[in-house]
Formats: sequence, structure tokens, C-alpha cells
Amino acid sequence: MNQFAYPWAFVLLLLPFAVRFALPAVKGLHGDALKIPFLKDLEKISIKSGSLWQMGSASDEKHFSKFFWMLMIVWVLLVTAAARPQWVGEPIRIKNESRDILMVLDISTSMLERDFAFQGQAIDRLTAVKLVAGDFIKKRANDRIGLILFGTRAYLQAPLTFDHQSVNKILWEMDAGMAGNSTAIGDALGLALKNLKDVPNPDNKVIILLTDGENNDGSMSLAQAVKLARDAGIKAYTIGVGSPNNFFASFMGMKMSGFQQGLDEKGLKELADATKGAYFKAEDTAGLLKIYQTIDSLEPSQNDAKFVRETKELYYIPLLAAILTGFALVVALRRIS
Repeated sequence: MNQFAYPWAFVLLLLPFAVRFALPAVKGLHGDALKIPFLKDLEKISIKSGSLWQMGSASDEKHFSKFFWMLMIVWVLLVTAAARPQWVGEPIRIKNESRDILMVLDISTSMLERDFAFQGQAIDRLTAVKLVAGDFIKKRANDRIGLILFGTRAYLQAPLTFDHQSVNKILWEMDAGMAGNSTAIGDALGLALKNLKDVPNPDNKVIILLTDGENNDGSMSLAQAVKLARDAGIKAYTIGVGSPNNFFASFMGMKMSGFQQGLDEKGLKELADATKGAYFKAEDTAGLLKIYQTIDSLEPSQNDAKFVRETKELYYIPLLAAILTGFALVVALRRIS
């Protein structure tokens, strides 16, 4: 698509006519004429050539008309160049600066405890996390999402990426116990901080840590990890998972859970407070869903896309044409004079 940056410049096309009517006319060599500063020089040329300015024949008038229109073409081309013609390409959608969210999930064997429910059926904690976290990922279309799984050891299963389909696939393929039976929260948090350290804007870095236990393995304590997270300025949301009093709903009523819960709520709260995040307790699937919805609202995805168009300046085309036409006019005048 073509456009002019300064379309109002075309008003200048009327300038020669405005000057013609604004300046007083004088009695010259051949009646009324426009009073111009180089009139005497033109008279000398006309007397010398005897053909250009002495309109005594049809040939003289033809020459005058030719040069007049050449001058007009030069003026029109100069005004067109001043209006800055441009070629504008199709709009290209660009995204605003995205957030980088690392989801750190506990997959120790305690996550197999069936104290959650979905559509009236008892499910284990990990399945509930898959359902809710998967839905959360789908909503964050403009953000990079990464996935760290931990048990006895912590692993980066999915680096920060816009390929949410792959992250969701990895999420659904994870199994409890595949990273060990114990819980190394400190190591998992340290790994998350390591992967976020090179992200330039700390305000866009977010960690969502979910666990149902306490830090009982690994080389880094939770207190050390909290200090590192605070120093890095990375916000952490922490989620503690588990039914109260180790009971869960079944078709036979409330049953006692076989897992002796040891959730370190104090440590998770300290981590959230130190990083200006928030701590949440998920006691059922509905509660877990509400928690992720709350985090989604606290860290809104930057959905407003911007559009840019490639623009190329074309003013040089009429400018070059004006120069060439003007040069041709000067050459023609020199030949006659």
C-alpha cells in the first residue's frame, strides 16, 4: 500500500498561481507581464535568440509552452517528493514483552495419595495437578512456560518456551516417583533460579512451586534457597497440597489417608513472603483450580498485541525525476541562448 507522510504538502502546488496573482504586473516588452527579478536577463536572451521570448510565430509559442510545462512538471515532482511518498507493507503482529514462568512440581511418591476428586471420582494429587496446571498453561498463550520436576533430585524437563503443547505433553507424561521418593525442595528452587538468572527483566520472572511435603533431601536447604530467591528478586508463588487431617473423600465416605503428611507450610510461607509472592493451601481439586486462577489474575498475561508495518521511503523517485527534468530544461535553454 502506498501513502504520503505529509499529504498536506500538495497545497504547495497552488503556490505558483498564488504568486502570479499576488505580484503586481508591469508593462514589459510584450504587454502585461509578471514582475520578476531576472526579467532583464530574459529579455537579453530573447533578443539574442530571437525565438524563445519573442512570441511572433507559432513556433515561438510552441517553445514557450514546452518549457512552461517542463517547469510545471519539475514543480509537481518537487512537491510530491516533499509530501514523502511511502510504501507501507502488511501489518505484522508482534507480542508485548512476555512473562517467564517456571512451574516447579513435586512428583515424589506421596503425590499418589488419592485425597482429591474429579467429577465425583477419587483421583490422586498428581492427576489433579495435571488437570489444573495443564489448563493454566493453555491460558498463558503469550508467556514462556518452563517445567521443573523434583523428588529426590530436580530435573529441568522443559526449558522456558512458547511451545505450550510440548510442555503440556511432558506434564501429562510425568509419573510420581520417577525423580525419587523423597523431596528436595531446595535443589528444585535452586535449579529454577539458575534457569531464570539470564532473563533480563526480573519483574517478568515467576516461579510457581507446588509440593505436598517438606525439604528432606538434596544439597540445598530451603532456607538457603529462600535467601537466593530474595536476592535475585524473583517472585515465587508456593502451593501446599493435601487434605486436612489426612482424610479424603471416597464412595464409602471419609477415609483415613495412608500418608503421614509433613507439609512444611512455614517454609513455603517464608519463601512466598521473602519474594513478594503468596502462599496457598490446596485441600481439594476445586481449591487447587481456584489457586491457579488467582495466580493467573495476579500475574496477568500481556495479551494486547501490537502491530507494525514495514515502511519504505520513496521520496527519492520524484526528487530524482525533478532533478533530471530540471537538468534537461537547463540544457535546452542553453542551446537556445
